[in-house]
Amino acid sequence: MENEKTPTPAPRTPRVRKPAVVSETLPVSEQGPPPVQRRPFLVGDMPVKTAAGIAVVAGLIGGGAGVAIAGLTGTTFRTVVQPQVVTINGPVAASVATAVAAKALPSVVTIEVSGSSAAGSGSGVIYSDNGYIITNSHVATLAGADTKPTIRVTLSDGRLFPATIVGTDPILDVAVIKIKANDLIPVTFGDAESITVGSEVIAIGAPLGLQNTVTDGVVSALNRSITISNKGNGFNFDLPGNSQSALTQDLSLPVIQTDASINPGNSGGALLNTQGELVGINVAIASSGSSSGSIGVGFALPATLVKRVVTDLIENGSAQHGRIGAMVSAVGTANGVIGAIIRDVDPGSPAETAGMAKGDVVTMFNGVPIRDEIDITAQVRSLRPGDVATFTYVRRGVSFEGTVTVGSLE
Repeated sequence: MENEKTPTPAPRTPRVRKPAVVSETLPVSEQGPPPVQRRPFLVGDMPVKTAAGIAVVAGLIGGGAGVAIAGLTGTTFRTVVQPQVVTINGPVAASVATAVAAKALPSVVTIEVSGSSAAGSGSGVIYSDNGYIITNSHVATLAGADTKPTIRVTLSDGRLFPATIVGTDPILDVAVIKIKANDLIPVTFGDAESITVGSEVIAIGAPLGLQNTVTDGVVSALNRSITISNKGNGFNFDLPGNSQSALTQDLSLPVIQTDASINPGNSGGALLNTQGELVGINVAIASSGSSSGSIGVGFALPATLVKRVVTDLIENGSAQHGRIGAMVSAVGTANGVIGAIIRDVDPGSPAETAGMAKGDVVTMFNGVPIRDEIDITAQVRSLRPGDVATFTYVRRGVSFEGTVTVGSLE
């Protein structure tokens, strides 16, 4: 109404701002938007320097958790405890390898083995939450030099456990060891179709004893076969400090070839696809002359094959392997075809039952191209007795197809 007066507001005191000072902490109301919060489980891409000055990618295991980076001196364990707090510089630009490492690092372990006359270190992958761990037979037994070694496992969070051998398979170079733990994070297995030539893959292990090392590359070849021999042929177990002299027979292994950097100590570690799933167990490297480091030619056992062998080792303590009863060798250039030529067939063997004969050249076995006797041996050994395999062979210049029911090597 007209006779009512509006109250006059009290005069405002002008606000005087101090000149900006770089070191001054502004009031909360003037600090602007809060900083981006970093997710605590991500793996950092900031290198952690070891005493040797080598950059290592390590997992973030909570606040100030300590991780043991172990080396070996003779046959005595030596452990250096190093804080492992890793942050991410520029999380928006984090790579696929960063995400894969974040998922898989807790499932990869470092393995130290000490025997009566030798010692070495390698890597392993957690198979189950109650303590089963996958590695290579040559890691668990020091390349066959010791059947009852002392084994110690270091988890990614720094915990140390003694381990016992559950079973070893020297034919396909797989072993299962066990620790007493019930809160482990098992790796996720991927299928064979998740990778092809050119697919990005990430290797995690402990090369040269450097725990939680992450490297990446691509799949260089699939359905490769290599032989490991104590005579030496360019392919070597990547176990530091040990030779192949303890091997009693040559090994023919079906492998995935990769250029992801693999060095001595990566044996038994993980080869992963871009989803963080296990596609291979790192097993061997190629060497050039006197060099024993990575030259971009590394090999991993396919995860599907490893899983089959691991199941056998846990359930039975030993693994089964296929045999067809045919003696084979590489085809000479005069034959005009690439494959494995059959030199002889055992009477009553699966090969004879399947119709194989001396002089036949096997060019394909179970869908895998055969280039020589190493290829077909590796493929047959990877099967269980009773498995049915297809094969293609050339006889007198004509190509035929057949099937063979695989027998037992034992």
